[in-house]
Amino acid sequence: MSSQTADSRPSFVWVALPIVYVVWGSTYLGIHFVVQTMPPMVSAGIRFLIAAVLLAAVLVIRSGPGVLRVPWRRLGTTALVGVLLLTGGNGMVGVAELHMSSGLAALLIASVPLWLVVFRVGTGDRPPLSTIAGVLVGFGGLALLTLTRGGGSGSPLGVAIILVAALSWSIGSFLSSRLPMPANPFAASVHEMAAGGVTLLALGFGRGERLHLHEVSRASWIALAYLIVFGSLVAFTSYVWLLGNAPISLVGTYAYVNPAVAVLLGVAFAGEHAGWPIVAGGLIIIVGVGLVVSTERRTRTDVTAASPSGIAPPRRGRRHSPPASRSRPERPRRRTGVR
Repeated sequence: MSSQTADSRPSFVWVALPIVYVVWGSTYLGIHFVVQTMPPMVSAGIRFLIAAVLLAAVLVIRSGPGVLRVPWRRLGTTALVGVLLLTGGNGMVGVAELHMSSGLAALLIASVPLWLVVFRVGTGDRPPLSTIAGVLVGFGGLALLTLTRGGGSGSPLGVAIILVAALSWSIGSFLSSRLPMPANPFAASVHEMAAGGVTLLALGFGRGERLHLHEVSRASWIALAYLIVFGSLVAFTSYVWLLGNAPISLVGTYAYVNPAVAVLLGVAFAGEHAGWPIVAGGLIIIVGVGLVVSTERRTRTDVTAASPSGIAPPRRGRRHSPPASRSRPERPRRRTGVR
């Protein structure tokens, strides 16, 4: 690598990180506008299939069709992770936002890092006491938002759906570090998006969703295009680049910045109300997540959170090494899935 490229890395970090902060935080607002006149699961399926085709085309142009070849076993596990992340995770966010504000959805999804710690404990890991304290604090905020429904910002059905989405996303994130996955994160994301998109379309049509083009508003079309291009491609590539060129502790800060961005944008552009339960519960969750992330940074283990509203690269299991074209010191295992 040339010294000029190396010297430019710090400046690129401060371009890529705000993109991840703002764009991923804004995807909740994008989903809000999409589901106003589009069915949630069908529109999400269309979004991820188009994003998969675009990303696959870029990969094939750059590296040839062989980059997308994956052994059958890894293809199956990649598809499973994609369904958990995108169908159970992202698809359910769209359904939930029919019954709740985008800001409340983002705050409840912020509980993902807390669930990941719970799963680690369940498999015999023993996180530091400060990590456990962060989980307890975060779940306290989650309980406040759930019991008050964000001060009336969501229905009981919407809250239940979004909690299922957070749990599905967490399971997919957790399993992806323990199952055989493709070494190339971009190729893995193509297969995850394809599997999740097809499943979303099948379930959407199965539950009676239909896309009537003449009923779709201009705002919904613009929001869908934004989610495909910016949420699923621009922010995704920025995040992948950050994972290889910035400290994981810095990259992980998006987990508690995104919800704040989502709440602010919801208030500013969707007329959503941020009463005291939203503010108090959100702050408690963010404090808990911040405590978890900062503790894990110090102990050099990996708890990675994700908001299933955009795209993020697959976390690699310990069996796999990074692609040769991106040679670098071994990085922490991480998984935030396809948003």
